[in-house]
Amino acid sequence: MSTHAPPSEVAIDIEVRYAETDQMGVVHHAVYPVWFEIARTALCERTGYHYAEIERLGYLLMVTGVEVRYLRSAHYGDTVRVRCRLARLASRALAFEYEVERGGDPAEGAPVHLASGRTEHLWVSKETGRPCRIPEPLRPGFETLAAAL
Repeated sequence: MSTHAPPSEVAIDIEVRYAETDQMGVVHHAVYPVWFEIARTALCERTGYHYAEIERLGYLLMVTGVEVRYLRSAHYGDTVRVRCRLARLASRALAFEYEVERGGDPAEGAPVHLASGRTEHLWVSKETGRPCRIPEPLRPGFETLAAAL
């Protein structure tokens, strides 16, 4: 995890694995939402709760939508940086936005923007399976992330 991100954002470096690519060494389009999840989980930790702990409290963040815009390819052996930030916080729903880049090392020049995306989520009670308001214990941490909106 990068330490250069503001508190309301995380930046995760991921080395592209062979299993994530096709025969030409290009990352498969379905991998990007997986990378989004890794970054989103790290951002949730900034609230003071690991995602597994949120589930132990009896709540889920159900994915209700995923958007990905592909601009350039990532390849086997690349290291990509996935940035995640909270884009919207409502009483029952929230959204995250993502940027995927390659490079950024001063020797390599400016980062190459590979993809961007957004996920929409709904708070759900594990007990009832129904949408609910943001759980009270989690509210302060997520409101801190939302303060940068």
